[in-house]
Amino acid sequence: MKAKEISNGIVSAVIKLALITLLLFFMYQVQSVFIYLLVALVISLIGSPIMNFLKKRLKFRHTLAVVTTMIIFILIAVSLIMMFVPLLLSQGQNLSLLNTTSMERDFNDLIFQINSYLNDHNIDAGKLMEKSNWTSKINFDLIPNFLNSLIGTLSSFGVGIASVFFITFFFLKDQDLFISISKKILPDQHEDKILSSVEKINELLSRYFIGLLLQLFIVFVLYLIVLLIFGIENAFVIAFLCAVLNIIPYIGPLIGTVLALTLTLLSNLGGDFKTEMLPTAIYVLIGFMVVQLIDNNISQPIIFSNSIKSHPLEIFLVILIFGLLFGVFGMILAVPFYTVLKVIGKEFFPDNQIIRIFTKNI
Repeated sequence: MKAKEISNGIVSAVIKLALITLLLFFMYQVQSVFIYLLVALVISLIGSPIMNFLKKRLKFRHTLAVVTTMIIFILIAVSLIMMFVPLLLSQGQNLSLLNTTSMERDFNDLIFQINSYLNDHNIDAGKLMEKSNWTSKINFDLIPNFLNSLIGTLSSFGVGIASVFFITFFFLKDQDLFISISKKILPDQHEDKILSSVEKINELLSRYFIGLLLQLFIVFVLYLIVLLIFGIENAFVIAFLCAVLNIIPYIGPLIGTVLALTLTLLSNLGGDFKTEMLPTAIYVLIGFMVVQLIDNNISQPIIFSNSIKSHPLEIFLVILIFGLLFGVFGMILAVPFYTVLKVIGKEFFPDNQIIRIFTKNI
C-alpha cells in the first residue's frame, strides 16, 4: 500500500470521526428538541384512537377530528394545571426560604420522637444517629431553592408545552403524508414489511400508553381514598406524586410509599408518636400495600396481556435487564422498546422458532 493511500485513509477516518463528534455535539445541544419529539410522539399515539373514533363513529372530517383531539388534550392539560397550581403554590409558601429553619426543626423533632420510641423498646438507635450525625448533613434549603429555580423556568416550560402540542398536531394531521414520504424513501424489497411493522407498532403502543394512563388513574384514585380515609393533609398532591412514580416499574411504588409515609408522619407531628403518628403511618402503609396488590394482580396483567400481548414474567425480565443496563430511564422505556423489537422480529424473521414463540399473540 502506498504512503499516499495510507495518508488519504487516515485523513478520511479523521474527517469521519470529526463529523460524528460534531453530530453528537449537535444532538446534545438540541436534546430538548428530541425530548419534544418523543413526548409528542407518545401523545399522538394516545390521541390516534380518539381521532379514529371521531372519524369512523361520529363521521368527523380528518382536520376537524385532529382539532377536536387536540382540544381534548389541551382541556386536560389546563384542568391539571388549574387543579395543581393552587396546591403547589400553597406548598411553595410552606417551603419558602423563611421556613427552612422550621422545616429542619420539625424533621429533627420527628427523628427525636422515633428515637425515643425505639429506646422505649430497648432499641438503641440514638448512638448510631449521633455517630453518623446524618440529620445535620441534610440541606433543607434545597427544597425552597428548587422551588425558586422552578419559577425561573416556567417560561421555558411554557415553550416546551407549546412545542409539544404543535408537533403533536402535525403528527396526527399528516400521518398519511409521512407514510407516502416513507414509501418513496424506503427500499422496495422491504417497503411492505416496514410499513406493516410501523402500523402494528402504532397500534400496540397506542393501546399500551392508553392502558398505562388508565392504570395510573386507578392507582391515583386508590391512593387518594387511602389518604383521605386517614385524614392526611394535601392528600391530592401526595396521591398524584405517588401515582406518577408508578411509571417507574417496581422501584417507583416503593419510593412513593416511603414518600407518603414521611409526609404522613410530618403532617401528624403535633400528636403523640405512639398513639397517633405511628398507627396512622402503619394504616397508610397497609393501605398502600393493598393498592399495590390490586395494581400488580389486576391492572398490570390486563395492560400487558391485552395491549402488548406479553406475559408478565416476560415483561419483568425485560424491565430487569433494561434497568441493569440503562438505569431508571431504561426501566421506563423497556416495555415500548421491547414491543418494537417484537414487531420487527415477527415481520422480518417470521420463520425463526424463538421469535415465533415470543410473538405468537401479536
